[in-house]
Amino acid sequence: MKVLTCEIAGLLILEPKVFGDARGFFMETWNQRRYREAGLALDFVQDNVSFSRRGILRGLHFQNPNPQGKLLQVLAGEVFDVAVDVRRSSPTFGAWHGLALSAENKRQFYIPPGFAHGFVVLSDTALFHYKCTEFYSPKDEVALRWDDPDLGIDWPIKTPLVSERDAGGVRLRDAPPERLFA
Repeated sequence: MKVLTCEIAGLLILEPKVFGDARGFFMETWNQRRYREAGLALDFVQDNVSFSRRGILRGLHFQNPNPQGKLLQVLAGEVFDVAVDVRRSSPTFGAWHGLALSAENKRQFYIPPGFAHGFVVLSDTALFHYKCTEFYSPKDEVALRWDDPDLGIDWPIKTPLVSERDAGGVRLRDAPPERLFA
């Protein structure tokens, strides 16, 4: 497995070893020992799968208290995935990192606690899998505006379809300070 760092501390891109031939391929998407050896000593408590169609944007979400670290991977299709630093004391507070995750590139993206997360579907459909280090807690969740001009995220789809909840998200500057990370 290859582990790549990003410009924003804490974010990691993982490239699992893929063993393939004319019949197809095999890869491990999680092996606790191997990931610990790579520096990811994580205890996952919940796995989620999301299915969406082209142009659907989900996010930007984080929860605090009870923050979640997430290991993300697309099993079918392609998404543009984004993490936003919401750690107030971070030198990259408010910065974002985006990348394509697809069934073809088989990359994984690790987003630790302290980040908002969202994605938009670029293919006809996408099957998105993520492992979480904490249980989902709706009362602790904050939704940021996907189109917050202060963040300036360069989404590849300019008019995505968003849920009512996500459309009503707050700008980062208006997020309750006690819900952001120290």
